[in-house]
Amino acid sequence: MKKKRRAFEVFTLSFLDCICCGFGAVVLFYTIVQAQAGAQDIVRIDELTGEVRKLEEEVKEGTKNLVQIKNTLEKTDEDAASAQARALRVQRELKERREQATVYDNDSLARREHINKLMADIKSLDEGVKRLQGGSLDKAPAGDRRVAFRGRGKRLYVSALQVKGKRVLVLLDSSASMMEDDVVKVIRLRNQPEAARKAAQKWRRAVDMVQWLTAQLPDNSQFQVYGFNTKTKAVLGDTQGKWLDSNDPRAVSNVMTATRNIVPGDGTSLVNALLTARTLNPQPDQIILVTDGLPTQGSVPPARKFINVREREKLFDDAAKTLNKDMPVDVVLLPMKGDILAAHAFWRLARRTGGTYVIPSRDWP
Repeated sequence: MKKKRRAFEVFTLSFLDCICCGFGAVVLFYTIVQAQAGAQDIVRIDELTGEVRKLEEEVKEGTKNLVQIKNTLEKTDEDAASAQARALRVQRELKERREQATVYDNDSLARREHINKLMADIKSLDEGVKRLQGGSLDKAPAGDRRVAFRGRGKRLYVSALQVKGKRVLVLLDSSASMMEDDVVKVIRLRNQPEAARKAAQKWRRAVDMVQWLTAQLPDNSQFQVYGFNTKTKAVLGDTQGKWLDSNDPRAVSNVMTATRNIVPGDGTSLVNALLTARTLNPQPDQIILVTDGLPTQGSVPPARKFINVREREKLFDDAAKTLNKDMPVDVVLLPMKGDILAAHAFWRLARRTGGTYVIPSRDWP
């Protein structure tokens, strides 16, 4: 019996296995691809997250800076407003100063004209005096006074003070305080022209005192006039360290001319004046000190500008110690207002040395 042939099948089990394997390979490949893409996405997300955080920090920093800038801007606006207010105030003050300056300029112009007129009068008087002196120095008869001195009545005499030495040294205080009795007036005069300072009332009295002293010089005596402030020197520059003859009217006249040309200024060093007096050879036998108060410095300028009255008294005591014990010192005091200790200090000096202590009246001579 003939066997029946088996039917032919296209889709066999082996074929299905191949199809499944292929499909599995495709699925595996797709899974691997997708996994790789997911990893890249994660990395990119991390990078983006970092950038976002960085941007957030920058935003925070920017916000902080913005607040600071805002505060600074507000302060700048306040400063600008304040500066504008000050500028307006300064403009107003400047306007007022200009108006005042105009008034002062007019006043100063009038004063300058007045001073110029006074200087012209003084020059005219000096020329007249020189003409009179030129005609009288060699022809005048001998008298009991070296020079003339004019005053008002008996007030031209300082009766307690006698010029009796054979070698008389006059120490004239030429500091700024010798211009006025009041400190405020001294400060004002200190900034004035030289002509105004030389014309100060108190200084003219001091110069008149020197003139009176030279008029009282004994016959056949010698004299010298030193001016002192912070430094000490002969008023007649080329006579430093030399004695002058009281019988020589030209010498007396030249000393007085030089004294009138002194411009008061600076502080007072009494110790330098007394030490300079000791350099004269032979030594003076009478010192006449014309001053107005306690010294303001020692042998060198002080380290600070302000010095109190106790320190000034110590400077005075240090200066007094440099005197020879047998050296009489006559004191002519033109006192400053408020310098209470000066009167007693100079009285002690005159009393200790056997000299005379004089305070001329305010209307002298």
